[in-house]
Amino acid sequence: MTRKFIDCREFPSEMKCTIAISADSTDELVNAAVAHAVSVHGEHDSPAFRAELRKAVHEMAAARNVA
Repeated sequence: MTRKFIDCREFPSEMKCTIAISADSTDELVNAAVAHAVSVHGEHDSPAFRAELRKAVHEMAAARNVA
């Protein structure tokens, strides 16, 4: 299984934000990234902004659950 992530460092800003957000689904990830961008960076939620975020999604191997 792969996880998806977005790294805020890929978006230039004066804040030099280093947050990385991950989730199992692209929709969940984009929703979380939009919430972060709106609350922290003052961005506006729009279909165009969400499309830009979707382009920034990367995949990584998920960590195994350790019981």
